[in-house]
Amino acid sequence: MAAVEAETAPLTLESLPTDPLLLILSFVDYRDLISCGYVSRRLSQLSTHDPLWRRHCKKYWLISEEEKSRKNQCWKSLFIDTYSDVGRYIDHYAAIKKAWDDLKKYLEPRCPRMVLSLKDGAREEDLDAVEAQIGCKLPDDYRCSYRIHNGQKLVVPGLLGSMALSNHYRSEDLLDVDTAAGGFQQRQGLKYCLPLTFCIHTGLSQYIAVEAAEGRNKNEVFYQCPDQMARNPAAIDMFIIGATFTDWFTSYVNNVVSGGFPIIRDQIFRYIHDPECVATTGDITVSVSTSFLPELSSVHPPHYFFTYRIRIEMSRDALPEKACQLDSRYWRITNAKGDVEEVQGPGVVGEFPIISPGRIYEYTSCTTFSTTSGYMEGYYTFHFLYFKDKVFNVAIPRFHMACPTFRVSIARLPPKC
Repeated sequence: MAAVEAETAPLTLESLPTDPLLLILSFVDYRDLISCGYVSRRLSQLSTHDPLWRRHCKKYWLISEEEKSRKNQCWKSLFIDTYSDVGRYIDHYAAIKKAWDDLKKYLEPRCPRMVLSLKDGAREEDLDAVEAQIGCKLPDDYRCSYRIHNGQKLVVPGLLGSMALSNHYRSEDLLDVDTAAGGFQQRQGLKYCLPLTFCIHTGLSQYIAVEAAEGRNKNEVFYQCPDQMARNPAAIDMFIIGATFTDWFTSYVNNVVSGGFPIIRDQIFRYIHDPECVATTGDITVSVSTSFLPELSSVHPPHYFFTYRIRIEMSRDALPEKACQLDSRYWRITNAKGDVEEVQGPGVVGEFPIISPGRIYEYTSCTTFSTTSGYMEGYYTFHFLYFKDKVFNVAIPRFHMACPTFRVSIARLPPKC
């Protein structure tokens, strides 16, 4: 009889073995793991098992084994201490912190001055004070990033990239929160917009809309584009470059650390290279990267300004007698309507570069379209240095240019009936 009663005794948490319970708890989110501590004494004991908190420390706070050893704390205590500091940002912290870590690791050997220009993180009370000053709540992901680094000093080069043409230069700094608050906009056309960046050469800024107003969505990041055909100064169109601060910042960082944006003279240049935009003719390879310049563009009138950087390289394995000099260029330029313009002329940007085995020549030029997109293609004509009468063409791959998504100012839109 006693044996039968033992077989039919109810199954309880206390009677379950420890290892399967710990395995189950290892799949539980931190919120539920904390809640388990209030269910029963057994679960309360198991939920304090330190290895369970290792996963959460790594997932949410990116705490490494080395950092744990350095701080000489258990995983649970590290989780709780970090949560008490930045817990309100737990849904954003890992993505933002990883972006910052990746960016600094990439730039330290390449642009050390830029890394040194970064400021320490702001305090919670500093961010609260800014919210009180501007009368708006800052996005949590924006606050999270500024807890890690409070922008940078106003220096050149700027962290948010540079662009240079023969008669135009800009380099954008990431503003600290106090400077950004000083540029907070309440004027018509830019209501509730906070500047994220600033270029001391052009006055250019990228903005984030901290409230939905004047046709903008809350948290959108954009470049302002004054409507040159409207008499109303509040008619400001926008080139949209991010749906949220996280989207904007992590996309930029990914372009930098992947090598998508080249480092030139200790600066990040915001040229985008399409890996398929390469053409090889014999021993010479031509590749192209492009960039849209919002400060030189407008929606009304339609004028979209692009710059492109061309790299011409001769293979190291080429024979010495393959050395040659560029004589002329031919372009076929096509806009989104299919209109074609052909351009032919001597040299490139006033130069006639010599290409020899292993040598690289790069130059920058620009073009404009009356449509939001277009493409260019063509060829260079070279002559051999050792056989001057022998000329040949080198293909320039087709490369496309398209402006970012834009939204027309509501001040220009016709009134609703």
